[in-house]
Amino acid sequence: MASTPAEIAAIPAPPAPDTASLLIALTPLAPDALDATLATLTLAFPNQTLPVAVSGPAPESAAAYPSLQLIPSPQTAAPTGGGWVLAAADFLNLYAAAKDPSPAALLLLGPESQSLSPEAIRALAAAVTSGADLAVPRYDLGPREGLVNSALLYPVSRAIFGGRPRFPLAIDLGLSLRMAARLATVAQKFTASGQNDALIWPVSEAAVAGFSIAEVPVGARTLPHPAGTDLNSLLAHIAASLFAEVETCAAFWQRTRVSPAAARPASRPFAPDEFPDVQPMLDAFQLAYRNLHEIWSLVLPPNSLLALKRLSQMPPASFRMGDSLWARTVYDFILAYRLRTINRGHLLGALTPLYLAWVASHILLARAGTDPERHIEETALAFENDKAYFVSRWRWPDRFNP
Repeated sequence: MASTPAEIAAIPAPPAPDTASLLIALTPLAPDALDATLATLTLAFPNQTLPVAVSGPAPESAAAYPSLQLIPSPQTAAPTGGGWVLAAADFLNLYAAAKDPSPAALLLLGPESQSLSPEAIRALAAAVTSGADLAVPRYDLGPREGLVNSALLYPVSRAIFGGRPRFPLAIDLGLSLRMAARLATVAQKFTASGQNDALIWPVSEAAVAGFSIAEVPVGARTLPHPAGTDLNSLLAHIAASLFAEVETCAAFWQRTRVSPAAARPASRPFAPDEFPDVQPMLDAFQLAYRNLHEIWSLVLPPNSLLALKRLSQMPPASFRMGDSLWARTVYDFILAYRLRTINRGHLLGALTPLYLAWVASHILLARAGTDPERHIEETALAFENDKAYFVSRWRWPDRFNP
């Protein structure tokens, strides 16, 4: 969804960023997208000379942007070419580009960065040049976009790591040099074994390191879609990485307390035809209840299984998945992933229809007049409230019986 003038105007005017020691790095872009992004950068930083690291040779139109010093981005790790999210190779290449000279702050702009407004880019730069170690954008998305983030990534990141950014896996970031170094160190562990497309979790890494995090509203942005990947594979890929991150950082989050929530703006009004059809989601959940009940019974406690049985019998008009049921379901799946209760591939596949049940419930609530953003916040709050449940199950998985 491309930015519109009205949405751009809604972005608070940031202070002028200190660009004296700022490096901007772009992930691989098509020639026309690269040209459009360079044009946006000149509008974001008028009359300022900036180094911009680009993948591949400089475009033929480079002379049209004399204020931008285009430098080739070192390809320490070959980009994956997936073009839908920042991956390990992107963070390793970013830090390699920052070694000579060493900037104090960096902007990493991901796929489809030409859809960002000049105001959005300037706001990210202002946050990171003002002292934040990690500046994370808050995107303005439609009701069909970012649902994995809303259902899973945001509530888990907020409850487990105390990270408040609404998009913990954002594809544009502002980074201090020490934050970039930390992420590159994490990324190198994956690229050394050929996992250049491994996901990296900047918000959790910043939280564990005690680094400062800022969230920056940036308005609308086009989010790229992974090519040729079905929902089941995509959700499994993301969930496996997130669950592994939770396990890696267990010593940190078991002693982390939840911080007060920041006020969130309400969603813009959505037209009825903007919402997806939920019937296929409901059908998938009901089919899974019949076929996957045995697998779910190995992961979920009896009270959750009973709640899912009741949910499977609800008519579409009144279908509602409780926030606490979803939170505890996710927590139980994370625990089963850690314990290898069943084959991890089968486990992650069994999560998909439960995710679809949450999405269907979320959309039906929005259609009935509930502000979507309010429901997402209520879901995140349920994850926070049930964190004690998760900690207890994590510490005593064999004897904790909810």
